[in-house]
Amino acid sequence: MHQQTSENAMQQHPYVGMWVTDDGRIRHELLANGRYDEARGNRESAYRGRYEVTGSHIEYWDDTGFTADGDFVDGNTLHHGGMVFRRK
Repeated sequence: MHQQTSENAMQQHPYVGMWVTDDGRIRHELLANGRYDEARGNRESAYRGRYEVTGSHIEYWDDTGFTADGDFVDGNTLHHGGMVFRRK
């Protein structure tokens, strides 16, 4: 039962959706199931993995073992890896 509650909470968090750098080169799609899909330039699905949001902080675990994190500055701005992403 706890797992279902956890999944429902993930689906409800306000940051699900597409996040893009201002130049459009890097695109993160945060999926409601706790997974993400990142495109870089012409490489669709360049990176995939899971993520968790705690408050305004996000942690990423790529399927290859790479980890990263970021912070949502507001509802439309994400700082991650020295880059600024905006909600699309």
